[in-house]
Amino acid sequence: MRPVNLIPPEDRRGGHAPMRTGPLAYIVVGALVAALAGVTALVLTGDQIADRESEVARLKQEDARVAARAQRLAAYTQLRTLREQRVATVTSLADSRFDWERVMRELALILPSDVWLVSLTGTVSPAVSVGGDSGDSGGSSSGPDLRGAAPGPALQISGCASGQEAVAGFVTALKDIDGVTRVGVQSSELATQSSAAGGAATSGSSGDDCRTRDFIAKFEIVAAFDAAPVPATSAAAPVAPAAPADESETTTSSDEPEGG
Repeated sequence: MRPVNLIPPEDRRGGHAPMRTGPLAYIVVGALVAALAGVTALVLTGDQIADRESEVARLKQEDARVAARAQRLAAYTQLRTLREQRVATVTSLADSRFDWERVMRELALILPSDVWLVSLTGTVSPAVSVGGDSGDSGGSSSGPDLRGAAPGPALQISGCASGQEAVAGFVTALKDIDGVTRVGVQSSELATQSSAAGGAATSGSSGDDCRTRDFIAKFEIVAAFDAAPVPATSAAAPVAPAAPADESETTTSSDEPEGG
C-alpha cells in the first residue's frame, strides 16, 4: 500500500515544507558571505603591504650599508686608478726611451781598426737638429737623404777607412749592433791625387778631409733602428746625441793608417 501523509502542508517539516520567510534569508546570508570575503581580502592586502614595506625598509638599510662601505673604499679605488695611470705612463716612457749608451758601447766594440770616425750624430727623428750639425763632416752628399727616410732613431756616421773594402766591412759590422734594422751608405769616395796631397799637407791644421792617401775612402753612413718604439712627441728634442770626435783625436787618426 502507498503511504499517505495526512499532516496539513503548512504544518509539515523537512525538505518538502514550503519556505515561510521568503528570499530575505538568502540575501542576508549572501551579504554576510560578501562582507566576510571583503574583510579577508582587506586583511590579506594589508599583510602584503606590510611585507612590502618591511622589505623596502630592509633594502634601504642594506643600500645605506653598501653606500657607507663604498665611501670608505673610495680612497683605495682612487689610489688604484692613480697607480694604474702611473704604471702605464712609466711603461710608455720605458718602452719609448732609446738606449744610446748601449748603442755607443756596441759601436766601440765593433769598430774595425782600419776605420776611424770624424763625426757621429744620433737622433730619434729626422726632424731633430743637433746644434745645426747634420752629421756631415766637410762637404755635402749628392745622394739620397737616407736619414730622412728613417722615421725612427738613427746614427749618422762620417769618417774614413782604408779603402772601399774597409767601408764595406764597417757596414757589415754595424749590422751586428742590437736593434739596427738597416744600414745605408750615403757616400763613399776615394781621394784623388791632388786632394790626397792637399790633405797630407793640411792634416795637422784643419782635419776637414780625413783622406790623406789616395787609397783612403771617405764615407757617410746611416744606421737606422726602425723597430725602436718612439713616442710621437719625441721629435721635439734630441735624445742623447753622440758628440763628434774631438779635434785631437781626429787629427791623430787622420795620420797615415796602418799598412800605409
